[in-house]
Order: sequence, then C-alpha cells, then structure tokens
Amino acid sequence: MAALGGVIFGLCIIFFEMRLERVSLKRLIGAACGSVLGILGAFIMSLVFGKAQPNEPYLQVCLLLLMTYIGLIVGAKKGDMLNLSALGGIFGGEKSSKKSYKILDTSVIIDGRIADIAETGFLDGVLVIPQFVLRELQLVADSADSMKRNRGRRGLDILARIQKMANLNVQIVEEDFPQTREVDMKLIELAKVFDCKVVTNDFNLNKVAQLHGVEVLNINELANSLKPIVLPGETMRVFILKEGKEYNQGVAYLDDGTMVVVDNAKKLISKTIDISVTSVLQTTAGKMIFGKYDERGHTGATAERHDRPVRKSDPQPMSNLPPEKTTIES
Repeated sequence: MAALGGVIFGLCIIFFEMRLERVSLKRLIGAACGSVLGILGAFIMSLVFGKAQPNEPYLQVCLLLLMTYIGLIVGAKKGDMLNLSALGGIFGGEKSSKKSYKILDTSVIIDGRIADIAETGFLDGVLVIPQFVLRELQLVADSADSMKRNRGRRGLDILARIQKMANLNVQIVEEDFPQTREVDMKLIELAKVFDCKVVTNDFNLNKVAQLHGVEVLNINELANSLKPIVLPGETMRVFILKEGKEYNQGVAYLDDGTMVVVDNAKKLISKTIDISVTSVLQTTAGKMIFGKYDERGHTGATAERHDRPVRKSDPQPMSNLPPEKTTIES
C-alpha cells in the first residue's frame, strides 16, 4: 500500500509539473496572491470557529484547504488581467502582450463580420467580452420586437462561433462600472483599465473613444480600405438601379455596396451602361463615386453601326435597320 501510494503521489507531482510549464507568469502570480489571500481568510474564519467550537481542528483544516483552493483558482483566472509592465524590471517584456487584448462591442458582435475576420487569422491575442455586453445582447434577444430579437440571437450565435475557433482565446470578464450607465462609456473605461483596444463598427463610439485616448479597431474602416481603387477618368460598367436626388441623375451600386452617382442617366434605369468616372469622394462613412454618361459618344457609336453594310451575321434585329436596307435585304 505504501508503494502504491508513493507511485500515485509521484504521478501527481509529474502531472502538476507538466501543467505548471504551460502556465503563464501572470497566472502564477495571480494564483500565488489568491492562495495567500485564501489562507488569510481561512485563518480569520478559523479564529471565529475556534471561539464557537474549540475542539474541532478537523473543521479548521478543511476550511484552510478549501479557502486556499478557492483563492488559487480565482487568482489564476484573474491573473491574465494583471499589468506586469507597470512593475518594470524583468516584467517589462509583458508590455507587448498586453496590447494584444481586444474588447468586442455589441454592434460588432451583431454585425457578424468579426467572425469572418477572425477565421482568416488577422486577429491575434485575446478577445475580451465584458459581462455587461452579454447582458445587453440578452436584452436585445428577449425583445418584443422581432427585428431586435433576431439581431440579438444573431449576436449570440456569432459569439458561439467565435468561441469554437481554435486559434482564438476568448475571455468573459466580470468587471463592471455601476456608476456609468451607458454601455459605450463602460467599454471605454474598461479599455483604460486594461490598456487594450476596442473593436467596433459604431461611428459615435469610435469618435468618443478617440477623444478619451483609447485605440479603436473599426470594422467599417477596414472594409472601406479593402474596396477597389477607382481613379478619375477610368471607364467602368454599372447597372443603373434608381433615380438620383439631383436632376437627370441615376444611382448604381458596386458589388461591395459602393454608391455610384451617374449624370445624364435618369432615362437609363434598369440598364447596364459604360460611364466615365469624374471624381471619388472618400468619407468616414464610406466611399462615393461620381460618373458621367456620355450620350454623344453612345449616339455616335450607334450611328456607326447603322451606316456600315448589313450582313446576315449581324446580331441586331431587322426592325432596327433603315427602311431601304431592309428592303434590299428582303
């Protein structure tokens, strides 16, 4: 029995050392601090129990082990949020890894494109999801409005999809700021505390965060930067979808959603035409392309096709030919 007990104890030590090699320095420090606090709490509680039941040392030992274990687990889980770079010295190298934390906003979770970006591997580090963001998503998912309810459920599905990605580390933090009521301001305060970035597609949150000195990763700005570059003078083919706001304007859209405003295209709705780009307007909300449809060039090309000799291989119907040529062909 003693030999069996020694083998089991040795295997436990080997397993503990293997797990210890994978633990980061932050978790070790957090676990040590948590264990000390747990032992201190157990000592204080044992004094109280000792006054009530002085002849129960077994209860005091169990309480000591329990409080030490709770402090160890809680300290290890919260240790990743320690800012060791503030201590300097040998902990100065932890500053670069701290920047890898990114807080997800409610809007960017519901949007869903963050999951596609994460799958490509462009996001590294740890994605932090605050508990108050989860509460807001749950409120939206339980809304009486069907549109809001669908958006909230979509956000929860996106979170479940992100958590299943093997290349990402997703952490849910319990930190809250009861004195702050707005979720956007809570995100900014949380980013200040942990010195990390906020991932969002909210235009107003982007501006407010910049005023507070918090770095922001805007998904809309990333999408705008990936749109194809169009220079004035280039020719492009577009489908006129609707009438524009100004006189004799038509509106078309590219595959990525970029709006194209075309002059002299009001009568060409539901047609695909070639236009010449006149200018490109880049704003924080997106990109707009302005073009012009040359009616004279189109008329000249049509007249050139009508003046050439008619062959049986010509694709245009007979009704489009001049009357005299139609008679000769007949």
